[in-house]
Amino acid sequence: MFVDRATVTVSAGDGGKGCCSFRREKFVPYGGPDGGDGGLGGSVIFRAVAGEQSLVDLRFQQHRQAAAGGAGRSRDCHGANGADCVINVPVGTLIVDADTDELLGDLTVAGQECVAARGGKGGLGNSRFVSSTNRAPRTTTPGDPGEARTLRIELKVVADLGLVGYPNAGKSTLIGAISQAHPKTAPYPFTTRHPNVGVVIEDDQPRFTVADIPGLIDGAHRNVGLGHDFLRHIERCRALCFVLDMGGVDGRDPLDDLAALRRELDLHLDGLARRPALIVANKMDLDAAPENLRRLQAQESLCIVPTCAELMENRDEIIAAMRDLLDSLPPEHPTPAVPRGAPDRPDRPDAPLEE
Repeated sequence: MFVDRATVTVSAGDGGKGCCSFRREKFVPYGGPDGGDGGLGGSVIFRAVAGEQSLVDLRFQQHRQAAAGGAGRSRDCHGANGADCVINVPVGTLIVDADTDELLGDLTVAGQECVAARGGKGGLGNSRFVSSTNRAPRTTTPGDPGEARTLRIELKVVADLGLVGYPNAGKSTLIGAISQAHPKTAPYPFTTRHPNVGVVIEDDQPRFTVADIPGLIDGAHRNVGLGHDFLRHIERCRALCFVLDMGGVDGRDPLDDLAALRRELDLHLDGLARRPALIVANKMDLDAAPENLRRLQAQESLCIVPTCAELMENRDEIIAAMRDLLDSLPPEHPTPAVPRGAPDRPDRPDAPLEE
């Protein structure tokens, strides 16, 4: 089950309360206060991991809470720090505050973390309030409450290259031919209901990822059909591959399809259609395909690779064209997800983590 949107409520742990205590030891007639501070509450942390592909866990577990800090104890013993609640999400996840629409984190690289809700500070024990005029204070403070938020979690697929085309253009068949992915294929439109990511692996060559974006239709930028749900997954792709039905099976002209696809991309996000791209001219086994290919080559300056994806024609040429396109791009320098401001509490490497 593929889920790319979820709403969750997260609650960080409260800080532990401070302790009021006095020393009672032999030969120490004026022992004084020895109440310890409370522990820090656990935080709610989102972590991007490569093994996750969907937000399905958040769909069925919509309330997450970190542990509270322990209370301080006598003999200046500090309360235990609460365990953090670490939530694993796919790479490409955005964490947004549902109430303020503030972007809390954009996790684009495996291992990035975002603190969505910080735990409360622990309260102070009575030993903290000793002064020259108050030698036996009985004052303590409670722990601060942890943050609580309602979050909107969105997933935008991260891939090196995105396949863009009309329904039934052969994108799923193509990604199955060039990569290790095995998406559903059928002779009718909209067999792909969610993005599929395939990994292209060749001997002695760096691997790269290709995303099969579900078919776009006219008006997708106005959210016609499932427009926004499809278009937002293209935003992460470094380059595009337009997959065109050269046979005009559904009565369409491939040149008109290409112009419409570019228009929908630009209307959704300015400049999206101008990203580096190539064209895969699919279904070249049909009668009308050679003439349409000549028209396309006369009009377009992009690299065009003719193929019949179902027969795996020119598979190596397609992979080589994709690799050359990606190699020509500048290297990526992803910006790490930055939590809301600088941490207001010390690092706690010894705090246990809760999956």
